[in-house]
Parts: sequence; structure tokens; C-alpha cells
Amino acid sequence: MNKYALTKILRRTMRSKTTHVLLISHVVVWVLLVVVSPPSWAVFFAICALSFLFTAVFVGYKQAQLYSAMNTYDRIFTPAMQIANKALPFLRTGLNEQTAAKVAEIIKEISGASAVAITDSENVLAYLGTGYENHPPGEPIVTQATQDVIRYGKLRILRNKKEFQCTRPNCSCPLQSAVIAPLTYKGRVAGTVKLYLTQKGDVPDHFIKLAYGMAELLSMQIELAEIDYQTHLAVEAKLDALQAQINPHFLFNTLNTIGALIRINPSLARSLLYRFSSYFRYSLKEKGRFVTVREELEFIRNYLILEKARFGRKLRLVQCVDPCLKDQVIPILSLQPLIENAIRHGVTPKESAGTVKITVRRLGDEAVELSVLDDGVGINPEILPYVLEPGFGTGSGVGMSNVNQRLKMIYGEENGLIIASTPGEGTEVKFIIPRQIQNSGSEIHEA
Repeated sequence: MNKYALTKILRRTMRSKTTHVLLISHVVVWVLLVVVSPPSWAVFFAICALSFLFTAVFVGYKQAQLYSAMNTYDRIFTPAMQIANKALPFLRTGLNEQTAAKVAEIIKEISGASAVAITDSENVLAYLGTGYENHPPGEPIVTQATQDVIRYGKLRILRNKKEFQCTRPNCSCPLQSAVIAPLTYKGRVAGTVKLYLTQKGDVPDHFIKLAYGMAELLSMQIELAEIDYQTHLAVEAKLDALQAQINPHFLFNTLNTIGALIRINPSLARSLLYRFSSYFRYSLKEKGRFVTVREELEFIRNYLILEKARFGRKLRLVQCVDPCLKDQVIPILSLQPLIENAIRHGVTPKESAGTVKITVRRLGDEAVELSVLDDGVGINPEILPYVLEPGFGTGSGVGMSNVNQRLKMIYGEENGLIIASTPGEGTEVKFIIPRQIQNSGSEIHEA
């Protein structure tokens, strides 16, 4: 303990209320002892004085340790929480030059470091602060100290410029000390986070612990981002598989329709084949998994032209679509399978003509309801709970269950298909999704 620290402890001790209580208690004890044996007052005074001094210094020292620990905790915990709260949104997409620059800016602002750098295992991803011109992002790591941290995976404290071991000739960087902490991923070092100071010598303890905490935080987020990415890939693959199931389903039914007309009416079959190819040409050009209501209705129009070739005037379609919602974004082929199901299992078994009604309407300001209603034969209450299970029914069983699965994967478990049916009267199938409008620039935004 140096002289300055001891003097500081003594001053704080003399001003402490605990010291005043100790002094009063020792004076009371001395007075009582003097009353019992007056001739020994000097001896009792010396004993009480020494007891007071040693006790006061000991208590003061312990209080100083507690104060220092609390002060260090505050200087680490508060900045760490602030950095974590601000940095986490950027780290969800992984660690790259863009996210590293944002995180480095947050760390520098809150930590008070002269400079902050984040690297991967080979290059500087981000550098902010003093000495930027010597360590621009995108360039290879030039300090041997950083390479050693990457090689051995251990935190390093650098107390003077020579310990940096910079390989750049005639480096004029003003940085004098630093803490370099490793970023780990799956048991290997993936990079470093570095906090620099312009004064040489001992690096403050709270600064070292803050660097260590930031490295732990960044390492954890790198792993979480990778998990999110792998989950995203799995979901994308499953969506692709589910979407691919619908196209063969529609293809099979449509080709059957055209095949049945080739002998009866070759001219109509040829016309329907052109319509069919036009439909699929547009469908195959669609790169995304989402379309607008307007585009989905165009799909449906082409589909119904093909279906009316089978059912003629027995089939009638009614559209009740809010014009303001024609640019609402929906999963591709989410309405068409519902209409196909209404025709095949609702209207077709009915002896008289049937109607299928499509409704797209707002539910408040933030949600949209899309429904397909038919006045067909309805669904038997005994089988109604099973109609959304994959493979159920007499057909291929992918239409309704497919849409239901995709809706839940995209919008959450609570946003699947809702079915209401009355035998002999008809069936309504609907779903509710957030309101998202696509503008002319093909950008999706919340309405």
C-alpha cells in the first residue's frame, strides 16, 4: 500500500461515524477504569488510546476495501449492462465489419477507452479512436500481441508500447497500454476485442474486467447468432419443401382436367394448356415466398378458368376484397389451396350450383383477415378436428395442412387456419396475419 492510499484511508477513517462511536466508547471505558482505580489512569489511558487507534485503523481499512470493491463493481457492472443493452440488437446477425463497427462505437462511448478494436482471427473488423490511421478496418492484424492472444486464447495486459510488438515499420501510434481479450466460438479463438489507453503503466482493474466481460458477451452472441442462422436455414428449407408440395398437387389436378378434354374438345384443351403454361411461367418466375393479394388473385383467376372447364356454370366465385389491401403481403399459394379444397370437397359433391366467396378485410389497424367461404356440403363434425393433419383425406392431403403449417411457421402457432363448418350449409376457412403492405418499390413495411 503506498503513502497516498494510506493517507486517504486515514482521512476517511477520521471522518467516519464509526470512528466517532469508537472514540466515545473508549473514553467511557477509560472513565470507568479511572473511577475503579484512579492511580492507574495513565496506564488505562495508554491502553485505551492504543486500542482505539488499532481498532479505528483496522475498521477503516476494511471499509476502504469494501468501498473499493463496490466502486469497482459499479464501474464494471453499469457500463457492461449499458453496452449489452445497446449492442445485442446488432450482434443478432453475427459479427462482421458492419456489426463490429456499431459494437465498437458503443463500447468506446461507454467505457471511456482511448480506442476500441474488434478483430476476427486474421483481420481488423472495426477500429475507433486514437490511432485509427494506423489500423484501418479490413487490413490484417499488425501487432504480435494480438496474434498471440488468438494463438493461445489468453487475455493479455499491455503496459507500454513496446509490448504491442507492432510489425508496421516506423509506427507512430500514440497508444501506450491496452487490454486484449479473446473471442471464442466452439472452443476456438474467433477474434479479439481490444481496449486501448494513451497512458502507459498499470491498466485500471475495472478496465481489465470490463474488457473480459465484453469478450464473454461478444463470444456468447457469436454462438447465438450462429444458432439463429442455422435455425433460419432449417426453417427456410422446410418452407421450401412445404411450398414445393403444393405445386405438384395443383399440377396433377390440372393435367387431369386438360387430359379429359383432349378428346372431347381439343380446341378448349389447347386454350387451357396455354393458360396453364402462362400460370406456371409466372409462378416459376416468382423468387420469393411472398406475393401480394393482387398476385394471388391472379393465380386464382387462372386456376378457376381451368376448373370451370370441368364444372361449367355449377361453380361461381365472389370476391369481396378491400381495395386498400390488394398490396397486402401474404405467403405464396396460401389462398389458392383453400379455394381448391372448397371446390373439390364442398361444391363438387353438391347436386346444385355452388358459390365460393373470397374475403379480404381489415381487423383493426394492425391485422388482416383472409377467408374462403363455400355453400357446399360442409364437413362432418366427427372428422373436422382431423382435416388439418398431413395426409388426411382422400386426396394427396397436402393442400390445407400445408397452408396451415406454413402460416404457423411464419406468423406463430396462434396464426394457423381457423375452420368453421355446418353440414349441409357450407364451410369457412380463414386466417389472420399482420398487416404488411408492399409498395411500388417492392419494399414491405408495416401499415
